[in-house]
Amino acid sequence: MALSASLHLRQSQSLVMTPQLMQSIQLLQMNHLELSHFIAQEVEKNPLLEVQSADEPTISDRDDAGPHPAETGGETDEAAGQSDLYDSAMSRSGERLSEGLDADFANVFPDDTAPQRADAPELLGQWKSMPGAGDAEGYDLDDFVASRKTLREALAEQLPFALSAASDRLIARYFIDQLDDAGYLHADLAETAETLGAAGEDVARVLHVLQQFDPPGVFARTLGECLAIQLRARNRLDPAMEALVANLELLARRDFASLKKICGVDEEDLIDMLAEIRKLDPKPGTSFETGVFEAIIPDVVVRAAPDGGWLVELNPDALPRVLVNHDYFTEISRSSRKNSGEQAFLNECLQNANWLTRSLDQRARTIMKVASEIVRQQDAFLIHGVGHLRPLNLRIVADAIKMHESTVSRVTSNKYMLTPRGLFELKYFFTVSIGSAENGDAHSAESVRHRIRTMINQESADAVLSDDDIVDVLKQAGVDIARRTVAKYREAMSIPSSVQRRREKRALAKAAGF
Repeated sequence: MALSASLHLRQSQSLVMTPQLMQSIQLLQMNHLELSHFIAQEVEKNPLLEVQSADEPTISDRDDAGPHPAETGGETDEAAGQSDLYDSAMSRSGERLSEGLDADFANVFPDDTAPQRADAPELLGQWKSMPGAGDAEGYDLDDFVASRKTLREALAEQLPFALSAASDRLIARYFIDQLDDAGYLHADLAETAETLGAAGEDVARVLHVLQQFDPPGVFARTLGECLAIQLRARNRLDPAMEALVANLELLARRDFASLKKICGVDEEDLIDMLAEIRKLDPKPGTSFETGVFEAIIPDVVVRAAPDGGWLVELNPDALPRVLVNHDYFTEISRSSRKNSGEQAFLNECLQNANWLTRSLDQRARTIMKVASEIVRQQDAFLIHGVGHLRPLNLRIVADAIKMHESTVSRVTSNKYMLTPRGLFELKYFFTVSIGSAENGDAHSAESVRHRIRTMINQESADAVLSDDDIVDVLKQAGVDIARRTVAKYREAMSIPSSVQRRREKRALAKAAGF
């Protein structure tokens, strides 16, 4: 091997991820909110981009908004003349009526006709400065509605009536700041006393006072303490209830036999106690406003077609209408021909604007292809429901539309489809395949879970199905499934075991008198 410098000419092919290609891929997997935010940033940087709202009228809409006098000719003039005659006649009749009834309101209320003599001119100026104060139809009633109180604001209003000492209020405000959205307190009393330099007895005393605030159950540190506070407020915290609240883990496991022994009650009293527990609020702080919830905007809308098929359309509310202003580019280019820097900037802006519009168009076409193929594959689901959901994976859709699986995965991420069956994420239609017991078509995992849920909901207290019984029923229906798979699906749907369900159903049946 020679250790010398040399020059070689080599030709090769490689796939280069340009910045524009990377942004196109990112656009494909953005949801509606992310895409709107991205376009707003691009419009701010690029003077050639414009975003047209869906309710903005076009040129043709503005032309059709009303008749032109030149087009209507004498008919418009004649109508205007009749309107003037009518207004003048009504004005004269109104003046005669006012004279006859002595109803000159300008003379009855002389002070109201002089705004400069108002007792509070600053309030008058504020009213006139309000949006829409000049006309009755220009204001929004939501501007005058008081905002809802937050949990901390409601507790702060009760604080002056419960604690008078400044040191106690300081401890109370510290506890209020440590509350979560559900109203639970996440603070240790010893650490709080050390942080604030207060005595431990004072901290415990202030917390006891705060736990009597409204809504009942706030400032609790555990679920049992939250329920105990509410029961104490209702005067229902007897020794049996204290024992029940102290053993909520047994209640979660539905171990009613152990609860009867611990509480020292019979089955009828235990049922009454459980009914009392169900009336309580485990999260008292959630009744207050915690934030703004955004509604999901579907990207694709599916409707029934007159010929029995399905109409797949892109939702126009989820498609941003981005336009390139070529007239503005032509006008500015004329004045910047002598400046090479400005001309290069305009050319770059035009190139980026054209690329963005093409990328958005390609994104819409790709979403349409994937959604149409999903509707074609899941036609039985749209007609009959979840029980007929077919097993589907990314490769099937990718092969059908001649695209890569990664592209289909990006399209189905955070995209939603509005169907006659409801609103679903596109990934909902991709489920695991479960084999058939009769060498037939495979079954979807979601449809199998739906069958298990339906069978358990229809069972009675005397005929509760075990996991083995569910396996036998599914095999008779042509579904080849193992017992551990049934148990996994049941636990994922938060359905208890057959033993726990039998206890609960018998207790409910006895309480109902059956």
